[in-house]
Amino acid sequence: MQQLAVAGSAVVGLLVGSFLNVVAYRIPAGISVTTPPSACPSCGHRIRPYDNIPVVSWLLLRGRCRDCRAPISIRYPLVEAGTAALFALTAALIGPSWVLPAFLWFAAVVEVLVIVDLAHKRIPNRILYPGTAVAVVLLAAGAVAEGEASALLRALAGGAGYFGMLLLVAILARGGFGFGDVKLAFLLGLFAAYRSWESLFVSVVMAFLVGGLISVVLLLARRAGRRDAIPFGPALAVGVAIGIAAGIPIADWYLPD
Repeated sequence: MQQLAVAGSAVVGLLVGSFLNVVAYRIPAGISVTTPPSACPSCGHRIRPYDNIPVVSWLLLRGRCRDCRAPISIRYPLVEAGTAALFALTAALIGPSWVLPAFLWFAAVVEVLVIVDLAHKRIPNRILYPGTAVAVVLLAAGAVAEGEASALLRALAGGAGYFGMLLLVAILARGGFGFGDVKLAFLLGLFAAYRSWESLFVSVVMAFLVGGLISVVLLLARRAGRRDAIPFGPALAVGVAIGIAAGIPIADWYLPD
């Protein structure tokens, strides 16, 4: 059953990854994710269904449009393959349970928000708000089905706590910290705390460690100045990934009895 869940999640991840590419491109541009149909941005020709197979089509086309031979960014197959891997790892970690769909949805939402944040240095509400609402519903349904009402309450408290903490940081930073990151914190805290309080603790600590390290590296490499905005969403995502995957053993090592 475990192997089936992992394999099935990987296949679903390929398909979801293709859609995430659309979302990451269209939402920041203010374009509907459903219309018009996907087309080459260079020549305008609509993409044929057989040229829209995740990863495979890009490889067969050698990364170029069939009609005008304009290059197709390697980001597309990377996101598709990366989503498949992310979904497989999530299924392996969570296992075949009623909360797995919620965690897969969570992984997809956070992934596309990270992509957009890296490209545009913002976290769009058009993705975050509906993504969070659906995540809460899926997690609540899964928790009830699993008989984990106490874990759901812990999750809601953890999400609210993470949101409140980053809100305080944003107020004290006086504009040096994006409010999009604050709103994202509720979603991250929700799923980290569902796993355990230790997972939430490690998620928070690792987010600031990773964020600080990235900032130092960019400053030393002169890829950013002290007044430049540096996306913190990716650091938050890495932190919660570590917290969910290994929060309990890390906390047990760091905070021994």
